[in-house]
Amino acid sequence: MAFRYGEYHDGPDPLAPPYDVRAALDEMGDAILSGSTPVHALRDLLKRGLPGSQDRRGLDDMLKEVRRRRRDLRERGRLDGTLERARALLDKAIGQERAELFPDPSDDARLREAGLDGLPEDTASAIQELSSYEWRSAAARQTFEELRDLLRREVLDSQFRGLRDALANPDPEAMARVRQMMSDLNDMLDRDTRGEHTPEDFDAFMAKYGDLFPETPRNLEELVDILARRAAATQRMLASMTPRQREELSGLINQTLDQAGLSDQMRRLGEALHARRPDLAWNAPERLTGEEPLAMGDAVTALEELADLTQLETALRQDYPGARLDDIDEAAVRRALGRAAVDDLEALKRIERELEEQGYLLRRRGKLELTPKAVRRLGETALRRVFSSLDAGRRGDHDQHDAGSAGELTGSTRPWRFGDEQPIDVVRTLVNGVRSGGVATAPQDGRARVRLSVDDFEVSETERRSAAAVCLLVDLSYSMALRGTWAAAKQTALALQALVASKFPQDAVQIIGFSNYARVLQPDELAGLDWDMVQGTNLHHALLIAGRHLDRHPDFEPVVLVVTDGEPTAHLMRNGRSAFEWPPSHETLELTLAEVDKMTRRRATINVFMLAADDRLKEFVDEVARRNGGRVFSPSADRLGEYVVSDFLRLRRSR
Repeated sequence: MAFRYGEYHDGPDPLAPPYDVRAALDEMGDAILSGSTPVHALRDLLKRGLPGSQDRRGLDDMLKEVRRRRRDLRERGRLDGTLERARALLDKAIGQERAELFPDPSDDARLREAGLDGLPEDTASAIQELSSYEWRSAAARQTFEELRDLLRREVLDSQFRGLRDALANPDPEAMARVRQMMSDLNDMLDRDTRGEHTPEDFDAFMAKYGDLFPETPRNLEELVDILARRAAATQRMLASMTPRQREELSGLINQTLDQAGLSDQMRRLGEALHARRPDLAWNAPERLTGEEPLAMGDAVTALEELADLTQLETALRQDYPGARLDDIDEAAVRRALGRAAVDDLEALKRIERELEEQGYLLRRRGKLELTPKAVRRLGETALRRVFSSLDAGRRGDHDQHDAGSAGELTGSTRPWRFGDEQPIDVVRTLVNGVRSGGVATAPQDGRARVRLSVDDFEVSETERRSAAAVCLLVDLSYSMALRGTWAAAKQTALALQALVASKFPQDAVQIIGFSNYARVLQPDELAGLDWDMVQGTNLHHALLIAGRHLDRHPDFEPVVLVVTDGEPTAHLMRNGRSAFEWPPSHETLELTLAEVDKMTRRRATINVFMLAADDRLKEFVDEVARRNGGRVFSPSADRLGEYVVSDFLRLRRSR
């Protein structure tokens, strides 16, 4: 038995390693930490393509290919090719007839010439009058029959893609079969409308007429879709012509269908298709700018492909509310871009699906949100960014060396008490069990067994770490976005949240966003957070909320950090409404500084990170520092996270 090995071409590589969805999340995280929202970050990821997959196309690559195909189709040719060729054949037949009549001196010949001179300029009307004309010239008669065959093939091909080849040679039996197919098709659609259609009916229809449908539809729905898209393309072709061209070609179509005995059946089919697919652009004009005249069937095919590409372009842009990759029709992608593009699309869908199934993304009421699991990973990424810019020597701990809760081991032990989280000292625990007489010999294998009671357990004492109540107050006002500092503020909040959750789990952290009002921000809300397009910097309200957080943890060390780019311009009135005024009113400043004084009495040091160099802001924060004893920092936006995290660590170490 011989084997031959080669490159695999039938779809994606079945032996390729599975894609790590975390790489996609990290790619999204870079955009989110730069200020983007989750929905925009995911959309941008899918547009670029999968990170580390150079052989896979993203939506942008597919979109470029679709637009190139549309441009090529528009430049392919003109829509009036059939009409132009019909005119040429008509002129040829009339010329051949005149050549036959010219040598004849009889009155009949002159009368015939007069009749030819009086033919209407409209092609359809001229053909209609000549349909009963008795040709003297055999060549002219053959040319006219060629014209009628052309029209019959092109008109039917504009409705049924497979009929042009089937009717290439005039055959009365072939036309009779087409008429019977049309009748059976309309009857099947009528039965389906009444709810009487069965899959067996469709199978029988395709067994009898399948050669007339090269698309090989699998069911009636697919057949209706194929026919409706082609019928709509025919209507768009007529709508795209000049009024005179449209009138002439419509006349030729109607005349041809009448002569073929298909007029009534085609009318029935058109009405049924329009009723089933009213969403198609039936009469939208389309412009083709090429020079080559296209046959009617080819023009309809071009317009059909253009309509597919237009819909596909809209779906690939993904710029409408609630857009999902499932909205992209794989059949349209296959028709327009080939099988490889379907595989690329499926790879993108798998990433979107895996991000949801593995618990990183959540769709709630049509809105895409990051889950707490994803926010934790983004926080870790933000923290790594911050620490990458800090010196190793500045990454201090904040231990307090007296026996108590979690920290470094002190070497001593004590009896276990309910609620202890310290590690159990196994050796001392077993020794206590032996001393209390809990040793017994197992009858099965003769080995000694030690029975332990609750009183035997001892835990290792550790250095005690002080707990802190941390308040990070982040300015959400519109000016943060205008100055380009909002992304840095969001990244800083995520980094601090991740730092406290991972390194200082005993701390109680609360992140408060403030614009015209202030509100507590939940950890899973941070990544998707956006600035508020409102007026007002209500630091007064933010300090009120922070004070309540500190009061709930009276035994914790208070830590208050404020990130802002402007002085307070709003305060909370007694009725709960926000009062905004610019320049800041005396009442706003007075109420805000009163909350600063309350923080001072709580022994909470307020450190302010000032993201703008305004004189009024500097004057305000200097007053805060004077009253509270805190410090003022003026970092650049790209170093904000480093300043906040390092200052937090410094405060915790000093405590």
